[in-house]
Amino acid sequence: MSVVAVKKMGTQSLLEPSLPIENFSSEALYRLIDDLKETMKAEQGVGIAAPQIGYNQRVVIFGFEQCDRYPSEAAIPFTVLINPTIKPLSEEMEDGWEGCLSLPGLRGLVPRYTNIEYSGFDAQGKLFSRTVDGFHARVVQHEVDHIEGILYPQRIKDLRFFGFLDALAERC
Repeated sequence: MSVVAVKKMGTQSLLEPSLPIENFSSEALYRLIDDLKETMKAEQGVGIAAPQIGYNQRVVIFGFEQCDRYPSEAAIPFTVLINPTIKPLSEEMEDGWEGCLSLPGLRGLVPRYTNIEYSGFDAQGKLFSRTVDGFHARVVQHEVDHIEGILYPQRIKDLRFFGFLDALAERC
């Protein structure tokens, strides 16, 4: 297990849909999950997706006890989510500020569904689902976008609300 350099916006592989995991007992999957954990921790992220470290696989991880980047947000349990699906539970959406390890120093105001059900497989290949809202729902949608080849700036409705964190500090 190791910290892997995070791919930055502009890298072609971040724009491609990822392939599903079929073998849940492969050593390669376990190494990928460990690399995601180590990289997320080193980068102080709240989530990371396999394409961000160069793997075209439908694997995301997320979760934190507390995070300096989002100090007012409640903890999210550490989760390995493989081959995920998301189902919005209403049409209600909310704008919220997002950042990304692949766009260091930038933030944008992104609309996301406020209530979702997500499902997928854990690291052992066991199917599970959760119903979540708020920041938890936002994090899951952001990470799943990565495995669909979507970066958050593609979801911003008004580019006046996209920029460098230090310049936006008063607004986000």
